[in-house]
Amino acid sequence: MVLPFIPPAKPLVGEAERRAVDEVLRSGMIAQGPQVAAFEVEFAAELTPGRACVAVNSGTSGLHLGLLAAGIGPGDEVIVPSFTFAATANAVALTGATPVFADIEPTHFCLDLDSVRAQLTDRTAAIMPVHLYGHPADVDGLGALAAAHGLQFFEDAAQAHGASWLGRPVGTFGEFAMFSLYPTKNMTSGEGGMVACADGDLARGVRLLRNQGMERQYANEVVGFNARMTDIHAAIGRVQLARLAGWTQTRQRNAAYLSAGLAGMAEVALPTVADGATHVWHQYTIRVDASERDRLAAALRDEHGVGTGVYYPIPSHRLASLAPFAPGLHLPETERAAAEVISLPVHPALTDEELERIVAAVRAVVTAGA
Repeated sequence: MVLPFIPPAKPLVGEAERRAVDEVLRSGMIAQGPQVAAFEVEFAAELTPGRACVAVNSGTSGLHLGLLAAGIGPGDEVIVPSFTFAATANAVALTGATPVFADIEPTHFCLDLDSVRAQLTDRTAAIMPVHLYGHPADVDGLGALAAAHGLQFFEDAAQAHGASWLGRPVGTFGEFAMFSLYPTKNMTSGEGGMVACADGDLARGVRLLRNQGMERQYANEVVGFNARMTDIHAAIGRVQLARLAGWTQTRQRNAAYLSAGLAGMAEVALPTVADGATHVWHQYTIRVDASERDRLAAALRDEHGVGTGVYYPIPSHRLASLAPFAPGLHLPETERAAAEVISLPVHPALTDEELERIVAAVRAVVTAGA
């Protein structure tokens, strides 16, 4: 019998989203309009209280425009992790600044404070951690380091909608933070991003840059981009935002089930949550021996119908596009993680039976290879 496939990620889009899109289409206001404005206000109230939010057409645009609005450009260096999606470093490079890669700590896969400290130079302008997999980075340590050296502090919160540190939401620690709204994220607008800004001047800068450099039509103040979010996408995002808290609870429950079911396996290192952190489980990422990772992924898929993902198999500083920024750089924890990590399904569409299948499959495949 062929088992139904369990995908590693599954966007949840239903009738409410379809109705919201239909309402926009009937309204005749399809480009950036009242839905975008309402989405920005609601997103800020729900996830980044006290911050002004600016909606854009992608997470990468959010990072790029946030950096530009913060004054990052040629001659600057911004310290980023290599163990993340390339968009983080790409956005820095697109400003004309230099991405400088630091290593991660091995427990939560986020920027390591000592590695960041070692990468500081007189050209360092900012530090930008990623709250990877939905777990907060060391915002206290990294933020204090930035403040001590007069640096700006930014957050790539692409995967961390609703995560928090000591009760304070991620996205409220830096001068700006970017949340991705790509289909596989914890919530989606179909495509898009949201930039949470610490002050009105920065928010205005992002708004200018996203709209050809103008707030009033034909009154262009700076050279800008077309990075607007449509009302169609914002309407989807508003529906998703209202469901996010419930989905997060389901992700947390699913992660707890996986951890309980996989406990005690010497061959598998399970993810943990730091004291004081709220993890929103964009990914449930385990570590296995590098020599076993590909066999495990193939067997789970082919023999048990369980999909997995490897985030990320090639560190950013090893990519052909970004390696010129890091000649000869060796980041041991980053490179070890890239060889060992594998993410299991944890999304809120999973049924109890599917969670049981995932646990049983991992146990069977790991035992078979022991």
